Amino acid sequence: MGQFAISMPQLGESIAEATLLRLKVKPGDEVKADQEVAEVETSKAVMSITTSYGGIWKAWKAKEGVSYPVGYVLGHIEVAGRSEEKPVKRTVSPRGKKDGSGEALSNGHAVIENGNGNGRAVLPTVEGLPVPARAAGASYLSPRMKARIEELGLHAADLAGLAPSGAKGRVTIEDFERFITDLEKQKLTPASSMRVAVADAMRRSWTRPLATVGRSARMDALMAHRKKHPAKPGPTLYAVRALGMALGENSLPAGRLVGNRIVHPGSIDIGFAVEADDGVLVPVLRKVDQTTLDKLIGLYAERMVQAKARKLPGEAAGGSVAVVTNYGTFGLEWATPIPLPEQSLVLGLGAAKVVPVWDEATKSFQPVRQAPLTLSFDHRVIDGGAAGRLLARVAELLENPEKL
Repeated sequence: MGQFAISMPQLGESIAEATLLRLKVKPGDEVKADQEVAEVETSKAVMSITTSYGGIWKAWKAKEGVSYPVGYVLGHIEVAGRSEEKPVKRTVSPRGKKDGSGEALSNGHAVIENGNGNGRAVLPTVEGLPVPARAAGASYLSPRMKARIEELGLHAADLAGLAPSGAKGRVTIEDFERFITDLEKQKLTPASSMRVAVADAMRRSWTRPLATVGRSARMDALMAHRKKHPAKPGPTLYAVRALGMALGENSLPAGRLVGNRIVHPGSIDIGFAVEADDGVLVPVLRKVDQTTLDKLIGLYAERMVQAKARKLPGEAAGGSVAVVTNYGTFGLEWATPIPLPEQSLVLGLGAAKVVPVWDEATKSFQPVRQAPLTLSFDHRVIDGGAAGRLLARVAELLENPEKL
């Protein structure tokens, strides 16, 4: 007769631990193979633990209501007709508990015990995680911590990978100072003022629930229209005008949620992203829904030059309700751009490609130039259906450039 351990299994790729909800068997019970012996709860679901062996349940090492890391030995089962396997014994201490030596272990680290009973810490039982288990970052900041962070010119988001060691997962000042000391040992380069400004805008934008929808638009008619036009306007300007027209028909998607009211835009002002000196500038075209493509061409070209020189006039900066970004210029087919803090929408234009499309009239595949479109939006303001309808209208206008 052999005794076998039942351990906390890996219950998901990113699951480092689970809370034991209920013990379904007690010492002395007869257990069958694949029988449920315990019920556990992870951050995602309630699951059952089964045993691979049939036999007599020997004892529980775990208790209900306690969280245990992956690999922790929950209990033992005696199996008749099988000799006990005696590999190197591996046990793991639960959070807040102590191992046999009386020393508390953290972050799901295991202890290997050799024949003489001496143990040594080894790698975490969960491998492949980008940060240690329960490295929640600075989720709670004490007044002292906030003062120190402000003194160094940092933000809470800069500490996202910091593993806490304090009570209830709090980051202590010692954790923080150790984190700063380790940073100083790495290669550091100063961030430009433009990069810092972009980072600040993205931090504020990311406080909202953002989502993205996508679809393709045929670009053959647009490219033919552009080829015949004496000014040769770029696809970005076509997209700016199409989005402006679509929002002019229904401005709700461009609204901003403030409290329990949606603030509709007073003017359909659309910005477009321009890469400049380690950052992005967004010059703005005003009243795009009321201005034809031909009238926008000259102003668009002027704003482009001003943005690259970082000399945008005041009337061309800020106050836009949406942005258009053409990431197709970098060969990208798909992206999920983030709206600026004061906006609810950003339209993305991917690289156009010739693809075969079935033509029902000729019963054959025909070459068609298509470009992927994405619309990222503030999910508090509109849902996927409204975003999809807006994007469909933009695609329709791009496919009929004479309407622009």
